[in-house]
Amino acid sequence: MRVEHVALDEVVAQADRFGVRVLTGDPVGVPVLGVRTLRLDELDRAEPGHLVVATTGTGAPARAYQIDIAVRRALAGSVAALVLPGVEALPETARTLAAGGALPVLTARAEPAELAVLVDRLVGRGAAGSLARAEHAVAAVAEALAADPSDARTAVLGTAGTALGAVLRLDEVPGVRWTDPDAVCIGEVPLGRLVADRQDPAVALALPVVASMLSRALARETQDRFGPVRSRADLVVELLLADTARIDAIGVDAARAGLPVALSHTVAWLVPRYRPDPLRRPPAALAATMELRALQLVDARAETWHVATFHDDLVVVASEETGAPDHQRRLRDVAERLAEHARAVAGDGWTVTVGLGTPQGGAAGLRQSASEARVAAESAVAAGRYGAVEVSDVTGLRRVLLDFHASPLSRSLLDDLLAPLDALGAEPADTAVRTLLAYLSTRNSLARAAALLTLHPNAVNYRVRRIERTLALDLDDPDTRFALELACRLRLVAGG
Repeated sequence: MRVEHVALDEVVAQADRFGVRVLTGDPVGVPVLGVRTLRLDELDRAEPGHLVVATTGTGAPARAYQIDIAVRRALAGSVAALVLPGVEALPETARTLAAGGALPVLTARAEPAELAVLVDRLVGRGAAGSLARAEHAVAAVAEALAADPSDARTAVLGTAGTALGAVLRLDEVPGVRWTDPDAVCIGEVPLGRLVADRQDPAVALALPVVASMLSRALARETQDRFGPVRSRADLVVELLLADTARIDAIGVDAARAGLPVALSHTVAWLVPRYRPDPLRRPPAALAATMELRALQLVDARAETWHVATFHDDLVVVASEETGAPDHQRRLRDVAERLAEHARAVAGDGWTVTVGLGTPQGGAAGLRQSASEARVAAESAVAAGRYGAVEVSDVTGLRRVLLDFHASPLSRSLLDDLLAPLDALGAEPADTAVRTLLAYLSTRNSLARAAALLTLHPNAVNYRVRRIERTLALDLDDPDTRFALELACRLRLVAGG
């Protein structure tokens, strides 16, 4: 049976941290059967095919005449290579002898014993050798990252791949769990899997550690790149939630923090929903995944972008000079790609509905565009158009809803209609409002409402009759139906 041995060039590559380098000769393909550490006066005991670490016994580098003798004895013993620790250059005689006998001569900075242990583990080709290669790869990656590279991904993949003798790549595939050993993540947001073009024990040992190191490096790189954008996200949310009287004051603070409120703003509102059960909460990491992907999508674009999470929804703001052409179209392109990514990550059954506002100027305009986008998205969800991209129609019902939403008095009057449902609790009230809106928006059709809610008509009928008793209102009365439908739509806009 043929026994595979390590090659000398692999030893040199793995031992670079010990300062091993070639003084003369070609190490490529030279088989190393083992390693011995011998004093210069013991080289006649060297075994053929072995790498010999020759020492003076005193710790001092060998002198020129000693090196000449050592080379002659190494050639006589047919050793694989001779290592002379601490020697910076070969005397001419020794160089000529080594070249004539095709003997590679190396030097090293490490203690001979440490070097011998490493080579012995490599030559063993067993668990110890695999561990040595894996340790070398991890140490090389740590050194590369300590140099603070501009591109952490390239630095880690290239360095680890060279050390392991494999090509490493990051496969950005959906469905990776952050707990998987080969997962590369930013926080708990998985980016993909670290894979190698070949597998051996050393690669298997090193891959999870390298994946973890790459994850931390990318997290730091992301924070450096997107930190200022994320820091302004709270200001965007504050503008969306603030009372009308405070908008100007918040706009001044936002401008000081670098949010370009004086520009024209267009907002996309993205709403994730699980089609079989619209009340189901999205996966915990989905909002963070969507936020990170949004930041990556807009990083190299010319417009000024801001990304903020709002409960389970995501708000994306594109800001440009007033009158910039195709402002909304560019935002739509980003939003559609973001929605597609989120659906792939969340899995089957999940949809992302997008609402787009119109370009509006100033701090109040940002708030206005966000209201338009939210109404568009929530109206599509309420009507069962999951996964749609809805552009705000400011000339129809959505315009009316926006006006009501901007008026505290109007909101209060319509909220009074739904107060008996609120007394049931937050989740039952939300279910009741969505059921009632589906029923009223389909002209009291149990069958069509059931299709929107993915329920049996009997279940819808049971819910509607219970809602009617709770409200103590006649759902067949046209004025009552109109007021309740308006109240339900406004409730969805307000996020109640």
